[in-house]
Amino acid sequence: MSLLLHTCCGPCAAYTTSYLLEKGHEPTLYFYNPNIHPYQEYQRRLEGLQQLAAIRNLPVVVEPGYPLEEFLREIALDPEFGKRCVRCYRIRLEKTAEKAKELGMTAFSTTLLISPYQNREQICAIGQELAGQYGLTFIDEDFRSGFRQSQAMAKEYGLYRQGYCGCIYSEKDRYYKSK
Repeated sequence: MSLLLHTCCGPCAAYTTSYLLEKGHEPTLYFYNPNIHPYQEYQRRLEGLQQLAAIRNLPVVVEPGYPLEEFLREIALDPEFGKRCVRCYRIRLEKTAEKAKELGMTAFSTTLLISPYQNREQICAIGQELAGQYGLTFIDEDFRSGFRQSQAMAKEYGLYRQGYCGCIYSEKDRYYKSK
């Protein structure tokens, strides 16, 4: 089954794509991440994804542009941790479902499902809701058991590995230490 795989970065896609390929899926990697800040970080993650795609010989669709301002306006409605993350999941998954429909695919998923730091239940609920809305199947596999393996694969492939989810809020949480 062909599916559009929303992909946040190469490391998260390393194990996820292996798993999906083993299960008989044909993933096309989709990069739409207006949450990633700063722009240099966005570029490094995109390059890492393209590097993995070349290693795996997988197609990549990159959404043009960098709509950071739109993303920040949307997230500013609920900047509180947890609520902003749910909004972020919805923004990226809805764009993925739209793109999957546009490309004539029948299914979609996300590499966010590999992270033990993301809210799997919320991601799956949003994915299932959007699948119904767009007439698609949301593949809600639990990839978390492959998280450490994915990190090891990324290291082996020489992929850029980041230290935060990507948004300006998580960057602050990770690096800012109040005095």
